[in-house]
Amino acid sequence: TMQGLLGFALLGCFVSHLQGAAAGPTAAPGGTEKRNPLGFSLPPLIPSIPGVTEPLASNAPPLPILQVPTPPLESPPFTASSIKPKKIGYFWTGAGDNLHKDFLATVSLDDDTFGTFIQLTDVPTSGNSPHHLGASWDGKTLVGGGLLSLLKTQDTAFYFDVSDPYRPKFDHSNRAVLSSIVDEIRAKPDGGFYITYMGSAVGTSPGRLVETDSRGNIIAEWPSTLDVPSTLNILSQQFSPHGLAVDYDKQIALTSDFVVPITILKPTLGIQKADTLRLFDLRSHKILSTITIPGGQGIQDVKFIPNHPETAALATAVGLGQVWVIYPFRTKNNNQGTAELLFDFGPKAKSSLAIYSDISDDGKLAYFTFTLGNHVAALDISDLNNPVRLDDPNETQPVIGPHYVKISPDKKNLLVLGYFVQAGDISVVNTPGDYKAHWLDLDGEGRFSWNRTVDFEREFATSRGGARPHSMVIYDLSDPEKPRYY
Repeated sequence: TMQGLLGFALLGCFVSHLQGAAAGPTAAPGGTEKRNPLGFSLPPLIPSIPGVTEPLASNAPPLPILQVPTPPLESPPFTASSIKPKKIGYFWTGAGDNLHKDFLATVSLDDDTFGTFIQLTDVPTSGNSPHHLGASWDGKTLVGGGLLSLLKTQDTAFYFDVSDPYRPKFDHSNRAVLSSIVDEIRAKPDGGFYITYMGSAVGTSPGRLVETDSRGNIIAEWPSTLDVPSTLNILSQQFSPHGLAVDYDKQIALTSDFVVPITILKPTLGIQKADTLRLFDLRSHKILSTITIPGGQGIQDVKFIPNHPETAALATAVGLGQVWVIYPFRTKNNNQGTAELLFDFGPKAKSSLAIYSDISDDGKLAYFTFTLGNHVAALDISDLNNPVRLDDPNETQPVIGPHYVKISPDKKNLLVLGYFVQAGDISVVNTPGDYKAHWLDLDGEGRFSWNRTVDFEREFATSRGGARPHSMVIYDLSDPEKPRYY
């Protein structure tokens, strides 16, 4: 039964947690603390049996909450391209039919070979609903998360070796003990990642801020259960961390609370949306304070503004259709961290279900996607007291369901993906999308014009039932001595 499968998965979590806790920290050479990995990996509950499990995968009915953990259908043959472009887009992509293996697509972003698929790198499972993707500090590893992996009792984080940028290889996958639903990913300078996991081990609140080592092993889930004040904080008020901003110089991090994952699944009394952000001290990983955006109804994204003298960050309040400025070192009513309205984007942004952002590395420009509003917005934020909107709010733009957005490392282009989430019959979240990667041109002032697209749906219509690219990382190898990746 599905209840039995969930019990099996939770038992594995519990045993692994006990083993990790019992092992405890050990002393590494040089006197530094070495934490034993706390994450683990489960093999498929139903192994792949040729001629037997293929019909099972194709005919498995949608079930409430948990899904039949069927193995994926094998991928059709793909002939890798021998081209070696200077600009590469890595797209973390789900098979459109949810039956074939999910995959990382390596695509050329050079002018002369734009849109050429160079390599497809499969993961061992399907139906993960690939979510966010991030690069390691040295650019040799990518990690992508699965939004719905938990529902098939599958691993939730997938690691790729991109030391050869044109031939990525799947390395391994794992899952956390206390948390699930992988969202934002930030690299650590000494290797490894900080990753927000939006839900608990069963998709409820609280989630966790997960830390990995350089090999992708999970070494901590913050706040620690031994940190009583921080634990009481996340138990007393919804903790569903989605957005993540990290400042290693100031040793702080901000997480933004979005929605309780399980409430997007049927049956539901409505999506539980949060109005809060948490401020973490990276030295102790304790929560310093909770910062509230009144009536925010889902704070999906938060990012520090590069080079800002007060380490200010921008946070998107989805229900309000607004962006707010978070000042982590200001205080109000004896609470560290304040929130101030920066800009109201108007009707297209309100209740848009998702508003994601990106900020230029000079801290002067910010871009925002309104998923249900079918719109991309641009702001000049060089003066936070006088933000200037650069796009036409009344323009009908050639995009459906824009979500993930990134500025190219050379700041000449903007890459926007027209897809957010389609969780199927089991969910109340199925947003329209065009399943395209939109490559926009940027002028010297930060304004954009629509240029070219990569049509994932058309490319994989006959081979995987289409394709759903949710996120991407851009590599720029124009200078081999100084590669840039973001």
